[in-house]
Amino acid sequence: MKTAIVILNWNGLAQLQKYLPNVVAESKGDDIRVIVADNGSTDQSLSYVEDNFPTVECIRLDRNYGFAGGYNRALEHVEADIYCLLNSDVRVSAGWLTEAVRLLSQHEDIVAVQPKILSDRDNSRFEHAGAAGGFIDHYGYPFCRGRIMDVIENDEGQYNISTDIFWASGACLFIKSKVFWAAGGFDADFFAHMEEIDLCWRIKNQGKRIVYCPGSVVYHWGGATLDYENPHKLFLNFRNSLWTLYKNYTGTFLCLMMFRRMTIDTSAILKYLVSFNLKNAVAVIKAHIAFYRSLPQIRNKRKTLNEKVVIGKHNEKLRGSVVLAFFIGRKRTFNDLKKFREKINPRG
Repeated sequence: MKTAIVILNWNGLAQLQKYLPNVVAESKGDDIRVIVADNGSTDQSLSYVEDNFPTVECIRLDRNYGFAGGYNRALEHVEADIYCLLNSDVRVSAGWLTEAVRLLSQHEDIVAVQPKILSDRDNSRFEHAGAAGGFIDHYGYPFCRGRIMDVIENDEGQYNISTDIFWASGACLFIKSKVFWAAGGFDADFFAHMEEIDLCWRIKNQGKRIVYCPGSVVYHWGGATLDYENPHKLFLNFRNSLWTLYKNYTGTFLCLMMFRRMTIDTSAILKYLVSFNLKNAVAVIKAHIAFYRSLPQIRNKRKTLNEKVVIGKHNEKLRGSVVLAFFIGRKRTFNDLKKFREKINPRG
């Protein structure tokens, strides 16, 4: 199958200089293209690519459309059976494409794949954004095999079995192009963060499979654009998480579930206040204000999406709250979480 590796760039000259040579070297083949899609950079990013990598294609966008909008606009110009959306700060390993592409090629019901994502800061540890595959709890909080909240595990082979997951990280996401567009692509209103979870949820609502592939390994630096503790990043994560939950949740008790989610978020605000982290507390409050202001628009999206729901069983969801499991149940790893009101059924 024809595969296009698409790296979205915005003023990322340093990341391209560090990581693009490795991606090009490990991504050879007649059916493989490497593309840099530029989100209106003002640095010398594209000049560097054009001067040093003649086989790498470039797509120029007129301004910064964010991660979601940027990829939507760039992928309109890419013809391929499989898109591999790859962050500019990712180092890939030898043979990283083989197993991921094989899964998508040989299994019609598997439509998206995430590799094992380790930290390029410390190769023995999983990386925050994706780790060994993404899951979600009943209230829309994401977590990963290998990363619960801010606790990150060492990779000791404990997650070396391929399994169905709820969401695949946008740091390195393999997805069939037809499925990407049939699901509507990313929601451009998200701008950045959580957009891949929203997309994957829509795909899951159609009864499709998303799979973790440990045979493909990449190393993500992480936080190259916004540091993990950045208040704006926190704002985007909380706002976009609420949007994702409201748009895609197919349960009959949406209002009750949203009320419980608001209660948990209030606890997060209090936690930041107690620790004198006023900027993060304000970021969460602003996220909720933005959510309420956008409700008319989100209601329309919810109606449109839920008219298309086919199955929505979601065996890869935690029935309870990962926040309560973490802070009250003291569950620190995914394997600990499996014993705590959890319903996850790996299908191999």
